[in-house]
Amino acid sequence: MSSDVRYTPLLGRVLIAAIFLLSGFGKLTAPAATAGYIAAVGLPLPYLGVIIAILVELVGGLLLIAGYQTRLVALAMAVFSVAAAAFFHNNLADQNQFIHFFKNIAMAGGLLQVVAFGAGSLSVDAILNSRKTVATA
Repeated sequence: MSSDVRYTPLLGRVLIAAIFLLSGFGKLTAPAATAGYIAAVGLPLPYLGVIIAILVELVGGLLLIAGYQTRLVALAMAVFSVAAAAFFHNNLADQNQFIHFFKNIAMAGGLLQVVAFGAGSLSVDAILNSRKTVATA
């Protein structure tokens, strides 16, 4: 297997996960501010929203990098990204919100590529699948 095919999916997962990890860490260090932002857009249960966001961003980001349950994790993160765009960046007349909206949509597109093509050979999923193959052979 050529190195680009081997390493590119890992690099892609790391780059996509980076923004989620940074955002999740920010929410973890300022949960009240995040809850206030959630409440300001009219969503119910803002502190539950903070917990969900932290879990998706931090745990999902780490699982994405590791390549564990990658397709399911990437799908959940894609749905989260589209929901965040719709609820928090929906004032498309504001250039900043417009950019953030389409950033989230682009991230969802990248995550859907991961859903479609999997984690690649340098992942926990690949290791587990190779063990299953050996066990059933």
